[in-house]
Amino acid sequence: MTDSDYLSRAEAVLAAVERAVDEADADIELERNGNVLTLEFENRTKIIVNLQPPMSEIWIAAKAGGFHYRFVDGEWRDTRSGTEFFSALSAYATEQAGEPVSFAP
Repeated sequence: MTDSDYLSRAEAVLAAVERAVDEADADIELERNGNVLTLEFENRTKIIVNLQPPMSEIWIAAKAGGFHYRFVDGEWRDTRSGTEFFSALSAYATEQAGEPVSFAP
């Protein structure tokens, strides 16, 4: 994948996360600073999603741990478990929000 391909695909992920937070019923504060999204939940816990252009990855830091995602076969997949990015983010956010939160591409 070229650098511009990566940036285009990764920016689309951040935009999808931003849209989902705007539409969510859960109380989630969103802050974007460059390539970093911070989601803060009512209980003060946070999830941070950030782009890692040198590695062509997207990283998630959540209470559940730190996770790295690469674009494989048309989806962002965890480099260790193979879990799809949006389903994983939904699970982490649901856990931290204490109510269902859903993210999709």
